[in-house]
Amino acid sequence: MLIDSHHHLWNYSEQEYGWINDQMNILKQDFGTQELRKLAEVNGVHGFVSVQARQSLEETDALLQMGTQEPLIKGVVGWVPLCSPNVGEVLDRYSDSNLLKGVRHVVQDEPDDEFLLREDFNRGISELRERDLVYDILIYGRQLPAAIQFADLHADQSMILDHIAKPTIRQASFDEQWKRDFAKIAERENLTCKFSGVVTEIRDPSWDIHSVRPYWETALEAFTPKRLMFGSDWPVCLLKTEHRGWLQIVKELASELSDSEQEDFFFNNAIKAYQLDTAS
Repeated sequence: MLIDSHHHLWNYSEQEYGWINDQMNILKQDFGTQELRKLAEVNGVHGFVSVQARQSLEETDALLQMGTQEPLIKGVVGWVPLCSPNVGEVLDRYSDSNLLKGVRHVVQDEPDDEFLLREDFNRGISELRERDLVYDILIYGRQLPAAIQFADLHADQSMILDHIAKPTIRQASFDEQWKRDFAKIAERENLTCKFSGVVTEIRDPSWDIHSVRPYWETALEAFTPKRLMFGSDWPVCLLKTEHRGWLQIVKELASELSDSEQEDFFFNNAIKAYQLDTAS
């Protein structure tokens, strides 16, 4: 079995997806469930977790609607206004949805590197646990110190760290500060981590498995195979590689794990973290 714990779907428009700049022309097109089915067939994916790509309830609703029609979508990580005083009421609108598994805010784009420590934001986070929802942490490596404090404020809240916290990857130098902070946040046992979105952080014009391996080894040591999961970050990964190319590299990296460890990494951990129903 293979669960892709992180991908996106969208009907592209320049207004709605302003983060897609002129260096990302390959992303300026629609990516829907038809393309998702092709990926699954070619790459042997049994299920996907669809993650928000813009901060709107409209997109959350659209992803949930697609999930009711596409069996490959096993769960959705949507967006809700966590800083709003009525976020609890917003979340209650989704109480009947068995597909909404978590929420995410695009913290990486917030100008304040300590955004995660805002009182209103944390008040919103406190509404998630009683609704059995996960919080996905999307940050750059420089925001890890605030994320560590944030995780400690919510020790009982299940959280998933996206894209190994986006280190700056160059073959000529290793991101040592990221490694130190990453090891610290991994000590928080309420966190699991996605090995996803790594290739798009490579700054070199060319890359191969050797560019990625030190970050794989660091992530594996910090979170162990019990708290690390596979994700593609498709279609964003197309900026560097096809879904199949990324999957093949990760399979090679994971080939030294035992069979049971590979099962945890490639599907069990995602199923557990997001409480996915894989029967359908």
